[in-house]
Amino acid sequence: MTQKLTILDIAKLAGVGKSTVSRVLTNDPKVKPETREKVERVIQESGYVPSKSAQAMRGGSAKVVGVILSRLDSPSENKAVSGILDVIYRAGYDAVIMESQFSANKTNEHLEVLKKRHVDGVIVFGFSGCDLSAIEALGNKAVVIAVDTDTISSVDYDHKGLIELAMKQLVEQGNREISYIGVDPSDKTTGLMRLNAYKESCEAMGIEPRFQTGQLNYESAYQITDDVLADGTQAIVCASDTLAMGVAKRLQDLGRTDIKVSGVGATDLLSFLFPNTFSIDPGYYEAGAASAQLLIKQLAGQESVTHLIQQPTS
Repeated sequence: MTQKLTILDIAKLAGVGKSTVSRVLTNDPKVKPETREKVERVIQESGYVPSKSAQAMRGGSAKVVGVILSRLDSPSENKAVSGILDVIYRAGYDAVIMESQFSANKTNEHLEVLKKRHVDGVIVFGFSGCDLSAIEALGNKAVVIAVDTDTISSVDYDHKGLIELAMKQLVEQGNREISYIGVDPSDKTTGLMRLNAYKESCEAMGIEPRFQTGQLNYESAYQITDDVLADGTQAIVCASDTLAMGVAKRLQDLGRTDIKVSGVGATDLLSFLFPNTFSIDPGYYEAGAASAQLLIKQLAGQESVTHLIQQPTS
């Protein structure tokens, strides 16, 4: 037989389903021993060659980096992943992408799976409550993004600089009544650090602070926008583009086209839908690329624990 067989061909020859063959290739422990033996015998006798990704997932010779995102629908994290993939693909690595859903337990479960599958290294998008000890155990095989830590190589964003830049631009445009919509301060980076940056900017510029925090979603921002509005409000700074969209939508519904809204994330959709807005680019793509470059150097023994701060790119 030729080596151009597909998984479906192997499944027919072994008398099992296509999904069973996939589970055998990815070393799924739930596959019965006798079934695994039958499928592996067919693979061996047929000369079937699985794809690079399948080899990687079962701990084969392919070089693989595991990437654990907080959420797959995050525009910012997807930009960072683009940077990661561009770097690791050029270096000959493949990728396995997983989602933590802001759960420390799920993150640890993913780390265990990646460890069992013998990936070369891991890049983790951190969050408040993330179990750093589980990542620390990987040593030089791990890099974390968006977490302030001294124990693991990391790439973080200049949270203070992002808000200061937005405030500076608004003031230069003649705005003095500037409010703020942020994330609950229990989130130490997007929440607390960016809120503190707003407060400090207000103090330095002689602006009376007016702010409210909520959850990191459109609906929350929409609901709390009224809490920071006054007759003289000229602008609202938001901790993220997601919040900015919720705020801009609420202002649109209120007919307040006079208020400028700024976000963080450089999401093209924001200014497309709401013309009276702008966004600061934290350098998500660049941070992803930097984290991948750092990990590859560590895997080659060329770097020790390193901490990088990605500066805003606009």
